[in-house]
Amino acid sequence: MRQETGMKELIRSNDLLLMSYVESLLRQAGIPHEVADEHTSAVVGLINALPRRILVEDDDWRRAKELVDAVQTDRRAADV
Repeated sequence: MRQETGMKELIRSNDLLLMSYVESLLRQAGIPHEVADEHTSAVVGLINALPRRILVEDDDWRRAKELVDAVQTDRRAADV
């Protein structure tokens, strides 16, 4: 029987494109996740004042973090 684990924040951002891309990567990698603050952000409106957060289980955090770090490294390289 698998012991219950907690959820850990993977990424927090106002960038909806980035968040969508990270969600897609997590789905492709088979990493379960939850998006927090999605509805709160929508209530605030189009100003994107509140960032959304993607949460993953503690056991999946390291693998998920490697995916996010690779994406952010690629984005910084593209900005040069």
